[in-house]
Amino acid sequence: MNTSHHPIAIVGAGLGGLTLARVLHVHGIPATVYEADPSEKSRTQGGRLDIHEADGQRALADAGLTDEFRAIIHEGAEASRVLDQHGKLLFDAPDDGTGQRPEVLRGDLRRILLDSLPDQTVRWGHKVTGVRPLGDGRHELAFTDGTTVTSGLLIGADGAWSKIRPLLSDAEPRYTGTTFVDIYLYDADERHPTAAETVGAGAMYALAPGQGIIAHREAGNILHTYVELKRSAEWFAAIDFTDAAATARIAAEFDGWAPELTALITDGETAPVARPIHTLPNGHRWERVPGVTLLGDAAHLMPPSGDGANLAMFDGAELGKAIAAHPDDVEAALTAYEEALFPRTEPVYAEAHDMLDLIIGDHAPSGFIDLFTAADQAE
Repeated sequence: MNTSHHPIAIVGAGLGGLTLARVLHVHGIPATVYEADPSEKSRTQGGRLDIHEADGQRALADAGLTDEFRAIIHEGAEASRVLDQHGKLLFDAPDDGTGQRPEVLRGDLRRILLDSLPDQTVRWGHKVTGVRPLGDGRHELAFTDGTTVTSGLLIGADGAWSKIRPLLSDAEPRYTGTTFVDIYLYDADERHPTAAETVGAGAMYALAPGQGIIAHREAGNILHTYVELKRSAEWFAAIDFTDAAATARIAAEFDGWAPELTALITDGETAPVARPIHTLPNGHRWERVPGVTLLGDAAHLMPPSGDGANLAMFDGAELGKAIAAHPDDVEAALTAYEEALFPRTEPVYAEAHDMLDLIIGDHAPSGFIDLFTAADQAE
């Protein structure tokens, strides 16, 4: 079997891995990205992201993509409103143009990163089946098609269930007790006018202890609903999400809620997709292992709080700059990167868990409204 060698191998073509590859390219350093998906468009890329000034936007600037980023911003989408389960408006913050967290679609952001890379940087259809150390910081990757490659530097950017993480850590993701269910409504203003009016121009949060209906207005007149439920993994496992009855089963948990809210579930035009929320141990870190490191969810998986994509891109940019600063000393680059990574991400774990509690904890929605109010007063 022929085994090719790549000085830098990145596993995972998510936002973090692609940002790393782009920043390396800006510095004239080639890298190869291995991605399990068969093609760029083989699956949807999730919904809307707010890109923060302190990390996500800085990473895109390091990647030389600020203009491309500004071209995909969904204007007006920073508007937010909070409702109770009866549809009563509790808080409303229109987008007045002064916000610092512009909204974009994850798929659009991924596209500008992919378009910025040389051809053949990303090797699609390369799902990792195994990885083993070869000594001296080198590693061998094996793929489902039977091929293998070796690397001088291996980066795991492969998400929650990383195949690379076990080289560094025995930590495993654990279920938080909460699952999000994704549902889409299309041509919202024409076909779902009441739901569209309820959501408004940006994000709508209808919250109660243990459950919530959150919806984002996305470009193209689309409403993207995130149903959030605190239920056991066994409860969700008993639902067949390939069956049309799954939508009704989820909607039944919101009996008595305002019909304009439950319509965001029952009027869905896509099969509901369950996304169990997992986390790594708070402050996850590892000892330095030659020739390998992690970024993004592979390094610091935590509940969604608006920080995940931003942290992943920032990780990628910071790692790329560290490699460029130590072109002849991989270990110095990885040491510098990890020494900054661990203290930077540790406090975000607590913030992420706190955010989940504010959204569907015992004091929802009042705690979540307090968060918005405090943010307004700080500006």
